[in-house]
Amino acid sequence: MNRFALCVSRAVTRVTGAALGPYQSAVIRIGFSATWLLFLLREFPHRQEMYGPDGPWSWDLAQQLVANNHAFTVLLWSDNQFWFETVYALAVLSSALLLLGWRTRAMSVLFMIGVLSLQNRSVFMGDGGDNVIHLMAIYLVLTRCAQVWSLDARRARLARAARARGEREPGPDRVGPALWMVLGLLLAVATGAGKIGGGWLGGWAAVFWGLWAVQALWWCAGRLGPRAEPRILLDVIANVVHNAGLFVIMAEACLIYSTAGWYKIQGSRWQDGTAVYYPLHLDYFSPWPALSDLLAGHGVMVMLVTYGTVVVQVAFPFTLFNRRVKNVLLAVMMTEHAVIAVVLGLPFFSLAMIAADAVFLPTSFLRRLGAWATRARGGLFPGGGRTLPGPRGQQPRTPEPAEHTHVGFTA
Repeated sequence: MNRFALCVSRAVTRVTGAALGPYQSAVIRIGFSATWLLFLLREFPHRQEMYGPDGPWSWDLAQQLVANNHAFTVLLWSDNQFWFETVYALAVLSSALLLLGWRTRAMSVLFMIGVLSLQNRSVFMGDGGDNVIHLMAIYLVLTRCAQVWSLDARRARLARAARARGEREPGPDRVGPALWMVLGLLLAVATGAGKIGGGWLGGWAAVFWGLWAVQALWWCAGRLGPRAEPRILLDVIANVVHNAGLFVIMAEACLIYSTAGWYKIQGSRWQDGTAVYYPLHLDYFSPWPALSDLLAGHGVMVMLVTYGTVVVQVAFPFTLFNRRVKNVLLAVMMTEHAVIAVVLGLPFFSLAMIAADAVFLPTSFLRRLGAWATRARGGLFPGGGRTLPGPRGQQPRTPEPAEHTHVGFTA
């Protein structure tokens, strides 16, 4: 019983004491925001046909569907052309700022609003990759995904370095409270106009006002100092929410692969090893016809890819308990998605799936990847990729994420 109680105590301490997976949460933040940003930029010339007021999926049809499924989209607040252009521009801006990790807590909410607004406006414009982005945009709001590789983390690191050197700390943050007030004013106007569905005890109004109020509570607790009991309590709650959100992201990725694999097993074309042959002969999925014909002309290759896809997707969730096998299958799946992006012409679906897979990447590999990126940036911009000096006589070290890095408006 003593050993069991000790194990439980260690588990509780680990879940509440720190936001786990700082590098994994950062890489999925970067991956999904970059995927959505690139998609919006590529479809910018076609934005009117896809999501505009005069698109094939008409305004009336979109209103009828949203009235039935209660989906959230700000594009149905007005059919004005200026409103559509504003929402599209804000979706691009929030994606770019989330990618950089600037005021990440606010940007993650705005990123979610942009994703939901565009996708729920025209539900037939997406594919499997859009569904993954749709879900992950909601889950990212729960995570502290700016502990590393973000402007928020850089700002916190510079403040800690200044305190360690005994220098004068920068003045109080004004950008964060100003952003909080502007977003609160916009939220109050939208709520007063009846644009956000749901009451105070449920619905999107409760979600947005709850996030806004929690941020105010966090700022007030931060003013008391990092060692104050209210701040410590909020840190524990934030760590638990982050770890739960990260677990949901991992479970969602496993669910996607397991369901896809088991449904493939039931298909006759997957059973006889010819399923991959048919999409290679569809014009819509053949951006490089010569390459598609080359692959489709080798029956053994088609059979191996078909059976290999099913085996990898079904087996992956069960390999999470074996690190070496998991890493091998992870590399195979990422390679497969990269091939799909080129051969079948589905770059954004592949990027979304690779970003979801990245949550399982080993921390040691991600840290090496960050070190390579830092050295590359130092080569391109001398003096811009410095590392913190270590103790005298030791090599410089790459800064580690703080255990309680605040990534909200006032980070």
